[in-house]
Amino acid sequence: MAAAGGWAGGTFSNPVIPGFHPDPSVCRVGEDYYLVCSSFEYFPGVPVFHSRDLVHWEQIGNVMERPGQLRLPDTAPSSGGVYAPTIRHHDGRFWLITTDVSHDGNVLFTATDPAGPWSDPVPLPGVKGIDPDLAWDEDGTCWVTSAGISQIAIDPGTGQTLGAPRRLWSGTPGAKAPEAPHLYRVGGYWYLLIAEGGTERGHGISVARGPAPYGPFEPCPANPVLSHRSTDQAIQNTGHGDLVQAPDGSWWIVFLGVRPGGGTPGWHVLGRETFLAPVTWSADGWPVIGEATPVMAAPPWPPRPVPGPAARDDFDAARLAPHWISLRSRPQEAVSTTERPGWLTLRARGASLDDPAVTFAGRRQQHRACRARTLLDPAAGRGGLAVRLDERHHYAIEAASDGTVRAEARIGPLRQTVGELRLPEAGPVTLRADIGGPPEAWDPRQGPDVVRLGVEEPDGVFTVLAELDGRYLSTEVAGGFTGRVIGMYAAEGTVRFDWFALEAEKDDAL
Repeated sequence: MAAAGGWAGGTFSNPVIPGFHPDPSVCRVGEDYYLVCSSFEYFPGVPVFHSRDLVHWEQIGNVMERPGQLRLPDTAPSSGGVYAPTIRHHDGRFWLITTDVSHDGNVLFTATDPAGPWSDPVPLPGVKGIDPDLAWDEDGTCWVTSAGISQIAIDPGTGQTLGAPRRLWSGTPGAKAPEAPHLYRVGGYWYLLIAEGGTERGHGISVARGPAPYGPFEPCPANPVLSHRSTDQAIQNTGHGDLVQAPDGSWWIVFLGVRPGGGTPGWHVLGRETFLAPVTWSADGWPVIGEATPVMAAPPWPPRPVPGPAARDDFDAARLAPHWISLRSRPQEAVSTTERPGWLTLRARGASLDDPAVTFAGRRQQHRACRARTLLDPAAGRGGLAVRLDERHHYAIEAASDGTVRAEARIGPLRQTVGELRLPEAGPVTLRADIGGPPEAWDPRQGPDVVRLGVEEPDGVFTVLAELDGRYLSTEVAGGFTGRVIGMYAAEGTVRFDWFALEAEKDDAL
């Protein structure tokens, strides 16, 4: 997955990883950068990206891709699951620590190749709190620092804690949610970078430093060193960052942010995304984060572009590509690309998208204007194409074996059929969802986009069955920590999909 715009004109576009890719953590090994993000209720868990220039990123795998690595029950709520990982390279191995809030608590994984396979999880029962960080001091002691902000030493081989936890500097007095700590040794100091203010509009990054990984810490007099609160910046909710040093000695930070749209209070629908900004160091030794805007000056090295995922997937591979995600699990008997070669076969487990156990395979929506299409054969069941935020907030276009096609909307406690069509004959049908800008007439309550659901004829004509306000599939309405995911589902029997295409329209349309 690559940033839109690349290096054109000496600039790059933020976000560098668009769509629902929050809580980024990054490390560098030689000239290679590796980055991971939160995945919450989706399986596989914790996507892994690779880059050679910090701007162009390609997903190379997932950390938690085997059932034994991620055991989310159907009762795990949306926005539960896997929170805020940290990736580090130490002693010739990659280490990843994260929190499964719905089952296993804090766990540790290792790998020699970040593309996988990763080890089975090492439980960390003595490590409390979310957003755990890993850091090793000069003596080889491994420190885990987590939200709160608290810290404890561990044996990373066994997961056993060493000694008692201690409280550290916890940010600006009175600021809520001190979290996302990361520790770094730079020069003669240990720097403690944290997020604070909550992951909403008040989000920010602050920093303190001390002589040892456990302090005592003095706060930076310029805190917060990054926040867009109360500004007119297009990028909001900025926080949860991780520093990395490039081979040329320059410093950079990856962090999360959102791009709200529409009227008041502004709605973001793609989730929290991964952004990039330069970092310099002041004369008195504090990090200074540069301006973070949608268009940024390119880094002082040649671009290293990478291929993004193909817009269309014909399901010819033996398994789904790493960017495909399912809800909580992906049982082999329910999701297959080999049962009918060249088709994705989904076998229903839940009766609708309202059911946490629904069989689903989707991709993160990464562009604010896009078109999703799929050719579905519902001969032995009922299923469709969905734009999903969670069980209580989703839109779908659904086909049944009797030739009925329905547009469905679920908004909070309300579920309604908002459009219906009876095909002249039952059989394969192309379902389509177009997402684009709102009507031209401005209204302070205007949503950020419109979702149009319908059927595409063989000649490309789009018969729209419903046109729906996109704000109801936003975090500001639904709550939680995720973004939209667009994909296919089975609600009854067995349904098969010949292909799926997710194409960007004009991304500057909103």
